[in-house]
Amino acid sequence: MAAISFFGDLLQTISDRGRDLVGLGRGDIAARAGAADLARLCDDLISRRGEASGVALARAILDRYGSLGPAERHDFLRAIALDFDADHGAVEAAITAYLADPSRARLGTLHEAAEPRSQELIRRLNLARGGTLSLVRMREDLFDLRRTLRKEGRDGAADKALLDAADSLDSDFEHLFASWFNRGFLVLRHIDWTTPAHILEKIIRYEAVHAIADWDDLRARIEPPDRRCFAFFHPALADEPLIFVEVALTEGIAPAIAPILSRERKPLPPRSATTAIFYSISNCQKGLAGVTFGNFLIKQVVEDLAREIPSLKTFVTLSPVPGFSSWLTRERRADSPQGLLPEDVEALRALDVPGWQADKTLSDAVRKALIPAAATYFLRAKNERGRPLDPVARFHLGNGARLERINFLGDTSDKGLAQSHGLMVNYLYDLGAIEKNHETYANLGTVAAAAAVTRELRAKLPPPRAVALAEA
Repeated sequence: MAAISFFGDLLQTISDRGRDLVGLGRGDIAARAGAADLARLCDDLISRRGEASGVALARAILDRYGSLGPAERHDFLRAIALDFDADHGAVEAAITAYLADPSRARLGTLHEAAEPRSQELIRRLNLARGGTLSLVRMREDLFDLRRTLRKEGRDGAADKALLDAADSLDSDFEHLFASWFNRGFLVLRHIDWTTPAHILEKIIRYEAVHAIADWDDLRARIEPPDRRCFAFFHPALADEPLIFVEVALTEGIAPAIAPILSRERKPLPPRSATTAIFYSISNCQKGLAGVTFGNFLIKQVVEDLAREIPSLKTFVTLSPVPGFSSWLTRERRADSPQGLLPEDVEALRALDVPGWQADKTLSDAVRKALIPAAATYFLRAKNERGRPLDPVARFHLGNGARLERINFLGDTSDKGLAQSHGLMVNYLYDLGAIEKNHETYANLGTVAAAAAVTRELRAKLPPPRAVALAEA
């Protein structure tokens, strides 16, 4: 990290000298630039050739942007989306020249002409110290703007050209972030009780699957010898985890989350563990949506744990099923419910009874209908792209995992009951089958599933309808 700190100090020195070159004192831009003025300064930024003045101006623009309110930030992003497109005249000229002489040089000129000016702007802004994190936060604001524009579109008041431009600007961010945050730049770090407190605080804040109640709760998850936590970091965001995974070392595949999270349990000596359970995976930076981290993280952690603890033979998740409850509600209300027999629909009326899970008669009836319905949800219900409806399933199956087991009442928390009627599932990472599973899923959409899951499918029922995914 010392080299990173030195580089950051060097950039700060360049920036300070650059401010003098362009006649900017600290706070000058912040005192006078609104969204429109800031957009004009961005145009000035990508026109400059001087490195020092460019770094200074980039930092000043980002500082001012950070001080704007939400409405002004949206105004700024609108301006960038609309005004920083490629030069269409230059593109047409480059196309004509390439068609007349289809050489590699002409193709390079065409490629350069076709690149939106917004991409160069993002690159220039990234030169500023702390620029990468500022740009990640800027993309989060862009998500908000796009949601607003889509809502206006549903109300019939949106400007389609503006929405298309905002979507294109987001593609520019995603394209550049995919390069800047590729696996070669990521650093895997073991998170334990000796990790600096400001990073541990972020682990608490960013946990998205099973909320961490307090510092004692965090300590119970990362300090015992049979618990692990790993996170990916990037040199440009040294104190900001990108994604982290929590792992329980056990003697078998756990069907429920409560025993794993219990503070009263007796820790297991790591040498006695045969199974590593990935029970929580949380993405930390919303602005990096669409940039792949999770598959690299799981595979790296599997390799590291297998090397550290040779007794580990099974690598499996204990995963939530966030889309199941809403899907089942739609099917229960449908005239021709998919994956449900008439007696299943009747049995599932018990789900509407408060506290059904604590009543053995009701829960037994629900189980007989719910598990086959869940098998249909995972194996037959598809979105319009031909992939499973459940986002967690798409993630793990895309990584090459196998759907191993459906667990009834695996999560009886309020959140678990609301999103999946308490269901949790295990995805198995079989090191010898990961690549094969990944290829068949990617090419054919085939869901790798254990026989225990496929046996639960109801026979002679029509396949479910494809469902369009709601855009986030």
